[in-house]
Parts: sequence; C-alpha cells; structure tokens
Amino acid sequence: MDAIKHFEEGYSCSESLVREGIDLGICDESILSAATAFSGGLSSGCLCGAISGSLMVLSSLYGKNNKFGNEVKAKKIAAEFVQRFKEKFPATCCRVLSKDFEFHSPERREHCKQIVEYCSKIMKELTLYERV
Repeated sequence: MDAIKHFEEGYSCSESLVREGIDLGICDESILSAATAFSGGLSSGCLCGAISGSLMVLSSLYGKNNKFGNEVKAKKIAAEFVQRFKEKFPATCCRVLSKDFEFHSPERREHCKQIVEYCSKIMKELTLYERV
C-alpha cells in the first residue's frame, strides 16, 4: 500500500511515509510509533512531517549499522531529498507550507496529501536502486 492510502486511512503525514516504508520492506515496524510526534511539523509547525517521516525511512536504510548504511551516505541522501522537495515546494516548514489553511480543515488535509504524495515519490526513487 502507498503513503496516500495510509494518509486517507487516517495516518498522519509522517506516519504515512513510515507505514509505506514498512510495506516496502525498507524499515521496521518499530519506528512507526516514533513517527507520530513528527506530524504537524514536529507537533510545533516546524519541519514538515512528510519530510521527517521520509527521512526516518531513508535513515533506516542508509544510516549507521544498516545494510547499505553509513553516516556519510545517509546525510547525502537526506540532502538530496530536501533539495528535490524544495524544487517543488517553497519551504520545508509545515507552518509555511500550510499557512493558507485552517489546521484541521479538509482543504489543508488535501494540500498535505499532495505533499505526502510527492515525498513518497522522492523516497521511492532514492531507494529503488537499493531494493532491486
């Protein structure tokens, strides 16, 4: 299942990306609960939860002590992810990205759905060659 389906089921933005990472076999189920507080911009409006959830998945694959991992590679992949995100969206801050919407409105959720979808796309592209 993909991140959008999880988001539509009620998972938060960060949880949706982690749930997709679990479904794809990239990361372990144990990090799903850790992703909860990352939604809503770290629950404070800061870094977009879809970005932080994606980076949790990528770090699970590329971080220290993992199959493909090392700290240098994990940071390089994270920087590439953020760069690609910024090519499409004006900021990485949840508060900035959603400034035109009421927090719990259906319009904001629809806007965030587009962000979740784009983060999913980048995340899968950055991990595809490792999963082949």
